[in-house]
Amino acid sequence: MIETYIIAFFISMVPVVELRGALPWAIAMGLPVIPAYIVCIIGNMIPVPLIYLFARRVLEWGSEKPIVGKPCNFCLSKGERGGRKLEEKAGRGLFIALLLFVGIPIPGTGAWTGTLAASILDMDFKSSCLAVMLGVLLAGLIMGVGSSGIIGLFNAVT
Repeated sequence: MIETYIIAFFISMVPVVELRGALPWAIAMGLPVIPAYIVCIIGNMIPVPLIYLFARRVLEWGSEKPIVGKPCNFCLSKGERGGRKLEEKAGRGLFIALLLFVGIPIPGTGAWTGTLAASILDMDFKSSCLAVMLGVLLAGLIMGVGSSGIIGLFNAVT
């Protein structure tokens, strides 16, 4: 059983998949919802400070390199566009907008993307990490409730 927690922890760290994929997987593997929720949140949040502090610098450095230049430029422009769009819509409510951006589990709006956007927008470190953490908590609640219901329904039918 500890192996399943460890796998869920590491799945939560993977970009795109993050907690949104790890929590349903953990619940489907039979882990209790609350401990799985906690493990997945911790796993999803560990990369956030590193992304905030280093991702933009690495992407800017890589944008001038021959092999990785195109993917780095793509990520930078996507983060810039997403960040500016978020800033235009949010105005002074950027903290809440970032929280909801990360918290509503739709593709491309997880902690990785939200943190990169916050970094590109030059949001301060504490505010962006707090907004992302609250967003991850919200996404975890949504995914946990949804997954428990769907998996419970599936188990009842079979």
